[in-house]
Formats: sequence, structure tokens, C-alpha cells
Amino acid sequence: MPKKQRPEALAQFAETARTKKRKERPGLVADKDTAPIPTDSKAKDDAATKVLQEGATGQDHGAEEAIDKLPDRIIESRHGARHRDS
Repeated sequence: MPKKQRPEALAQFAETARTKKRKERPGLVADKDTAPIPTDSKAKDDAATKVLQEGATGQDHGAEEAIDKLPDRIIESRHGARHRDS
């Protein structure tokens, strides 16, 4: 197993999913930084379809362009960090 994998974290998530004590575990609750980013389901479906088509056929179906249209938490957080520093 690679060094960076933490099987105990997966076990913790599995245990929490089986219990009613989720509220008592603040590390397992989404906050404003980890909450889902609202995204058009059609755009996600389109990007996923194009990725799968490219994988199956080996031909360009525009997956990169479709993916670039989706929100990216990492890019958004970097832009936010720049604005906070200014």
C-alpha cells in the first residue's frame, strides 16, 4: 500500500456512515469550504460522457473543453486566496 493512503480514514468514514452519531464528528461534516459547488447536472453529464467516449474510442470528443466549463474548487480557492491577500 502506498505511504500516503490511510485505510483507517476509510474505516472511520464507514463506521460513521453506519451510526447515528454523525453530528458528534465535526470532521465528517461539510462546511462552507467543502460543501458541494452548485453545478448544472447536464454539464457534468456531458463532460462525463465525453471522457468515457474518449477512453473507449481513443478519439477526441471535446472532453477537455467540457471539463474546463465545470467549476473547480482548487482553482476557485486559489483565486479567493489572491483576493484575500490583496
